[in-house]
Amino acid sequence: MDIKGNTAVVSGGASGLGEGAVRMLAGEGANVAIFDINAERGERLERELDDAPGMVKFLIVDVADAASVSAGLETCVSDLGAPRILVNCAGIAPGQKICGSKGPHDLDLFKKVIEVNLVGTFNTCRLFAEIALAADPKESGERGVIVNTTSVAAYEGQMGQAAYSASKGGIVGMNLPIARDLARDGVRCNAVAPGIFLTPLLEGLPEEVQESLAKGVPFPSRLGQPAEYASLVREIITNQMINGEVIRIDGATRLQPR
Repeated sequence: MDIKGNTAVVSGGASGLGEGAVRMLAGEGANVAIFDINAERGERLERELDDAPGMVKFLIVDVADAASVSAGLETCVSDLGAPRILVNCAGIAPGQKICGSKGPHDLDLFKKVIEVNLVGTFNTCRLFAEIALAADPKESGERGVIVNTTSVAAYEGQMGQAAYSASKGGIVGMNLPIARDLARDGVRCNAVAPGIFLTPLLEGLPEEVQESLAKGVPFPSRLGQPAEYASLVREIITNQMINGEVIRIDGATRLQPR
């Protein structure tokens, strides 16, 4: 799938990995709709990319809410064109042990993580797919491409990550079935599993903690950059033979228990 001249949707695109994807896509000439609930960062990014080759539009969208995503996609179609590319980055990562000094894991918190990370990803996929399947195929037969974001925590969740790992493991589990569901109609679905990346969540940690995390990465022994995530997203979008895959990007990291 060519990036230039097509329309893309990036959920969680106002910051972190999603922002990296937005910058890459707009820089490559795609029109990009940012779906996020952080209006301050989303509007600022839209302004920053005003001179990019592709048009960028920020929309307040709650990925876990069907009506919100439908409205966002409707605006995207009318203002930027029908999307051919979906990159899902929206997510939350609160930590809590299944049972600790304050009692058992809060059930509502567990449900919230699943709702945003897993249900939100599925929700955007299903509604995007409806639009992509209605589009005319390209010369290659392709109609669209989905890139979801899981995590290495889907495989090696740390202490306190039961909810987060469950949500990200669900994205891994549904990747191949979604790819198979859409394959006949020329829509690909893949997922990226990042390791330890420099996102707003980590930027808020003390410098010594960041350095400790970086030392745990075999090579390169540093935190990943959103632009490196975006580079892999670019390859997945443009390489038609990548389908139904979950690709780790982690510097050979394997998370320790804590």
